[in-house]
Amino acid sequence: MSSEEFEKLHEMYRSLYDEVKLMPERAQRCQGEERKRIVRDFDERASEAEEVLQGMEQELFGAPSAYRTPMSTKIRLYRRDLAKLQRDIRLSATQGFFSHIGDGRQGIYAAQNDQSTHLQSQRALLIQGTESLNNASKSIERSQRIAAETDQIGTDIIEELGEQREQLDRTRDRLVHTGENLSRSRKILRAMSRRLVTNKLLLSFIIIMELAILAGVVYLKFFRK
Repeated sequence: MSSEEFEKLHEMYRSLYDEVKLMPERAQRCQGEERKRIVRDFDERASEAEEVLQGMEQELFGAPSAYRTPMSTKIRLYRRDLAKLQRDIRLSATQGFFSHIGDGRQGIYAAQNDQSTHLQSQRALLIQGTESLNNASKSIERSQRIAAETDQIGTDIIEELGEQREQLDRTRDRLVHTGENLSRSRKILRAMSRRLVTNKLLLSFIIIMELAILAGVVYLKFFRK
């Protein structure tokens, strides 16, 4: 939607409405040809205003929902005000010295205007219904997208937990192997410690024996004659 084009049409409508809204009152104060001229001018301006409103509706079709909904309501109000002015100008036109034929034509014209207003109202309701349906469809699409994203996140979490479980299993296996290695190491250290004590005892016994032998040799050599 071109917001510039819509604003231009909106200004045109406001200008036309400001021009026609005083015509019913003027028509009541006039008689004869002057009143007929005012009615003809009103019809022309009202027709132009209706075309402008149709252009505004077409511009709204591509507008965002947040902007389209309030402006659609405003256009319906514009049509209601315009229809009221049309009824007022018809009532003013029927006051005075019009012929029976003229009265019949004005009544037919008023009925046509009422029918046109009704059709425009139905069109506005259809537009609102279409907007509501589009909004509901978008809401469903968002819900489906969120559900799919949630499902994907759940799948990723399950896969990540599976990987973490495998890592924990491998860590546990390494700890078990490490414990077994530590147990074997402790056994080896205890065995080495026992051998070391045994070697120390043997070494001490050998030293004592050597000292005893040395003492015997010295005694035999120097003290016994």
